[in-house]
Amino acid sequence: MSPVSTVVVVMGVSGSGKSTVGQLLAQRLDVPFLEADDLHSAANRAKMAAGHPLDDEDRRPWLLSIAEWIREATDTGRGGVVACSALKHEYRELFRRAGAGTWFLYLALDSATAGRRVAGRAGHFMPARLVDSQYAALEPLRPDEPGLTVDVAAADPRTIVDRAARAAPATR
Repeated sequence: MSPVSTVVVVMGVSGSGKSTVGQLLAQRLDVPFLEADDLHSAANRAKMAAGHPLDDEDRRPWLLSIAEWIREATDTGRGGVVACSALKHEYRELFRRAGAGTWFLYLALDSATAGRRVAGRAGHFMPARLVDSQYAALEPLRPDEPGLTVDVAAADPRTIVDRAARAAPATR
């Protein structure tokens, strides 16, 4: 039987701190880190940069690429951390099917704060005006999904990483 290791998907809307928390958590757990935004196609990046939200058809190849990374991370036993919006339950189910050890860290944040954070970023393809579209698509982590929900407005990234490291199943 193949080894199974946990892959933590750090999820939430743009501006919630997924990349920061994900990188810190991967360092803490000594596992590889994937910034899922890096897997977006040039067409998806251009669409978002132009102020148009992605639809499920746009996201499908991107989600399949992430699922493949999760499959490899669990099949090889290396585990990992992925920063990915994972807005919908069906996306998270795809990830769970890809890797039996998939666990979610949902960084919950109010829309006003997310909008301010995204507006304050430089050099990112996601404009602040698309934050509302992410909230429209967002399906928060359900009680039957393995993971933890953290209010990021009430905790700094290191505190969130501490909580997640204690709560997540072993990554190896």
